[in-house]
Amino acid sequence: MGARRLPGVAALLTAGAVVLTGCGTQAPARSSPVATSVIPAATQASTAAAAQSGPAATATVVAPRKTLKLGAKGEDVKWMQKRLTELGYRPGKADGKYGGTTLAAVWAFQKVNGIKPTSKIANRTWAALETPKSPKVLVKNGKPTRAEVNLTKQIMVLYVDGEVELITHVSSGSGIPYCETATWQGKQQRFCGSAGTPTGNYKTTWRTSGWHKSYLGQLYNPIFFNGGIAFHGALSVPLYPASHGCVRMPMNVAQVLPGMLGKGVPVYVRGKFKRP
Repeated sequence: MGARRLPGVAALLTAGAVVLTGCGTQAPARSSPVATSVIPAATQASTAAAAQSGPAATATVVAPRKTLKLGAKGEDVKWMQKRLTELGYRPGKADGKYGGTTLAAVWAFQKVNGIKPTSKIANRTWAALETPKSPKVLVKNGKPTRAEVNLTKQIMVLYVDGEVELITHVSSGSGIPYCETATWQGKQQRFCGSAGTPTGNYKTTWRTSGWHKSYLGQLYNPIFFNGGIAFHGALSVPLYPASHGCVRMPMNVAQVLPGMLGKGVPVYVRGKFKRP
């Protein structure tokens, strides 16, 4: 849901308002069982190539180099989708159709590789797909299995046993104070907050499957890690922070994340987004 700008922080102390952080309820009456299975790591290349260019780069990778725009179809798109999947991104099914799901993976890849996110696939993106960079490690002494949220780049990286397992585009808290009126627990209430995603060290806690109704909207497959702040799928995951505090991610990523990210896994949140 969109956040409505208020004159200042003092406005959060509106009479009768509930001051909160995050976008969901802190604890459920009953939570769904925690999935702890781990999907095998993405295909890795030789040690020498990995040291130079990233975990799945090889000297023999040759990209199609044909300029692609959103809506494109064909073998070049399928090549890109397969390559992104090899590198740990989630472009969806390799069906040769360049749609919104693939675009979100492209954005994540471009951000990791220092390319301004765009839907156009041209020389810089093709070159990076041939010799990709690894995502910057935010916590060098972090646990081998952990999630790192980079607020500056708006990406989340999941490591399993020290290896990159998943990289995704996200949209975190907008930082714009808000007040929303919603019907919650049978009565109309007013909720106010700062819409921020705090930096710090946390751990995954409870979760639920499918759509979860919060006082601030609907969250898909939420996995909470800091009070009412969660990873969750959303129908809108723009290129800028837009949530009430949660970490939004593409729906296809939210579908698989519960099977990859167990309970009690460290979540490190770092950085700060700079608006252009």
